[in-house]
Amino acid sequence: MSGMKLGRRAIAGTSRPYIVAEIGVNHEGSMDQARKLIDLAKEGGADGAKFQTYKAETLVSRHSPAYWDTTKEPTRSQFDLFKKYDAFGPKEYVALAEHCRAVGIDFLSTPFDDAAIELLDPLVPFFKIASADLTNLPFLRKIAAKRKPVLLSTGASTLAEIDIAVRTLQESGCKEIVLLHCILNYPTENVNAHLRMISGLKRAYPDLLVGYSDHTVPSDSMASLFTAHLLGAVVLEKHFTHDKTLPGNDHYHAMDVHDLKRFTGLLGQIHELLGETDHKQPIASEGISRLNARRSIVVTRPIRKGSKLDASMLTYKRPGTGISPLHWDDVIGAAAARDLEEDHVLTWPDVVLRDKS
Repeated sequence: MSGMKLGRRAIAGTSRPYIVAEIGVNHEGSMDQARKLIDLAKEGGADGAKFQTYKAETLVSRHSPAYWDTTKEPTRSQFDLFKKYDAFGPKEYVALAEHCRAVGIDFLSTPFDDAAIELLDPLVPFFKIASADLTNLPFLRKIAAKRKPVLLSTGASTLAEIDIAVRTLQESGCKEIVLLHCILNYPTENVNAHLRMISGLKRAYPDLLVGYSDHTVPSDSMASLFTAHLLGAVVLEKHFTHDKTLPGNDHYHAMDVHDLKRFTGLLGQIHELLGETDHKQPIASEGISRLNARRSIVVTRPIRKGSKLDASMLTYKRPGTGISPLHWDDVIGAAAARDLEEDHVLTWPDVVLRDKS
């Protein structure tokens, strides 16, 4: 895929990545806190501020066990955890979308049920599908029918499962898909991040763009996100909070505004260093160097007109304004077209090439 439009940004294989600040439910049910997190995401340089839209009753049974690090988030039931943070309804999401528009950042939210798809459709420029729904075929079909771009997280999935999900989305109306490498550990230990799988996704799906949804604990270097981008990720998603020291839920593996600012600032430098193309060729600023630092064929002693040139009469020196040593074999055996002085830089009018017929 050559590229696509994600909200306010166009992305392609060599573009600066689209950055999603995954607020999720780190607002903890407070609209004031949700607005503050949107403001911080914008301040830090994110392209999109993303929430999660669900109701506990439609997401999990009351008997769903925890699968996260309970030393960080002690809630033992998925139902109990999700019930803590499902207070927002249509009115709140509309208000948050309006706040995003006001501050100049894309409003995003991951739907987790059919009602959420319908609620979010007029509010979001594209849909994000969580890893857990990659095998939920009827759900994928309903999102694809909205005919918007889709970010599809691939945590804990096989290539065969991704094949089915991609085919289902495409056959149901979605033509623009970004696959996000993801590991479903909360948090993800660095040894489990397996960022090389980004390269594997690019190889397996050459017609799709690839990104990364990160659950590692952020370091000062933000190495996971930089590495992912250098491997080809053009969408980067990471959980986002106003306070990483807060207990529970997604605060403990989230970045804050300071992490985000540091990352986006360094990303600008790195993207400048990377350049716009991977096609090797001289660039404009190298023109003067090509002309002056390369070699030309140079005469080592005075030569009379008509003399046949041999290797003992010639050497190669700077600048590269004369005949290049690329043509050394053509010049050997040619005749001097005029008298040539020592250290003369040969040009084509100086020689009469031998007839090779």
